[in-house]
Amino acid sequence: MNQTSLRERLLLSTLPEEERESGRRLLSALALIEDKLRLVEADLERGMRSTVPTISLIGDYLVDGGGKRIRPALLLLAARLFGYSGERDVRYGAMLEMIHTATLVHDDIIDGADTRRGRATANRRWGNELTVLFGDFLYMKAMEIALDEGDLAVLKCLSDVTLAMTEGEILGAERRGSVDLSLAEYLEVVRRKTALLFAAACRIPAYFVPGAEPWGDRLWEFGLSLGTAFQLQDDLLDYTASEEELGKPVLSDLREGKLTLPLILSLPAATRAERRLVEKVMTDGGFDSVPAASILDLVDRRGGMTRARALLEEWAGRARDAAEGLPAHPARDGLLLAASYAASRRK
Repeated sequence: MNQTSLRERLLLSTLPEEERESGRRLLSALALIEDKLRLVEADLERGMRSTVPTISLIGDYLVDGGGKRIRPALLLLAARLFGYSGERDVRYGAMLEMIHTATLVHDDIIDGADTRRGRATANRRWGNELTVLFGDFLYMKAMEIALDEGDLAVLKCLSDVTLAMTEGEILGAERRGSVDLSLAEYLEVVRRKTALLFAAACRIPAYFVPGAEPWGDRLWEFGLSLGTAFQLQDDLLDYTASEEELGKPVLSDLREGKLTLPLILSLPAATRAERRLVEKVMTDGGFDSVPAASILDLVDRRGGMTRARALLEEWAGRARDAAEGLPAHPARDGLLLAASYAASRRK
C-alpha cells in the first residue's frame, strides 16, 4: 500500500461517518504537500541516525511507530499558501517533528508510560537513562538544523517555544496529583506544552517566504487555537475512545495523577465523596479500588463532557476564524479542514 492510501485509511478511520466527507476534502488538500511530506519523512529518518548505534536503533523504532506528522503538514501548508517551492520547509518540518518526538519521549519517562501508539514506549524497551539522553539528542539535533539554516528569527522563535514547553512541563508536574487545578491553570499548561509548537509550525514560513511576514501573526493565532483544540480533543478521547483507538489504556491521564478537561469542569460541582474517588485513583495510580466506570459516571452526571465539548468547539472555531482571514488558496482550505479534523478525530 502506498503512503497516500495508507494516510487515507488512517485519517478516515479516525472520523465518525458523518465527518468522512470532510476527511476526504482534507486528504485532497494534503495532496498539495504529499511529495514534501515524503521528503520530511526521509529527512526525519536521517536525523534520527547517529554513529552511536543505540541512537539509530531507538530512532528507527520511533519513526517506524508512525505518527500524524501534523506539525510538519501545517508548516508545509503554510509555506504552500504563499507559493514557496524551495526545500527549507522540508528541513524545518523534520526539525519540528524531532522536537515533538523529544517531548513525547520525555513525557513517557515522566509518566512512567508503558505503551504509546499501541507499542511499548522507548523507555520501556531501553530504560529511562538511555531514553532521556535520546530525547536530549533530538532537541540538540533539531537546533543544529535551525543553526544550519541560519535564520535567526526562526531560531529565536524555536528557542522561545521550547523554553516555554519545558516550563509547561514543570507547571504540570507541580500540580500532578492535585484535584484543585483550575481551568485557567490547565489552559496555560496546554498553551505551553502543546499549542505553542503548533503556532510555531504555522508561523515559521512567514519568516522565510518573501511577502508572507505580514501574515505571521494570523498564522500564529491559527496555530495556537488549533493546538489548543487538538489537546482538548485528546482530553475527551481519554474518556470516550477505546484502548485500540488510543494505542494506550483509557483514562491514562488520571492514572498518572493528571487532571484533564472533563474532570476539571466536573469537580466544582462534585460532592466531597466524589472528589475522594478521584483522589484515590490518583493516589493508587490505577483503578484497583475505584472502578473506572465510577469516574466516567461522575463526569457524565456533572456535565463535564458536555462543557468540555463546548470549549473544544470554541477553540476549533477560533482556529477556523483565523484561517478564514488568510489568502484564498487550496492550502488555506487544508488549514480550515485541519481545524475540523482536530475537533472530530478519533485517534
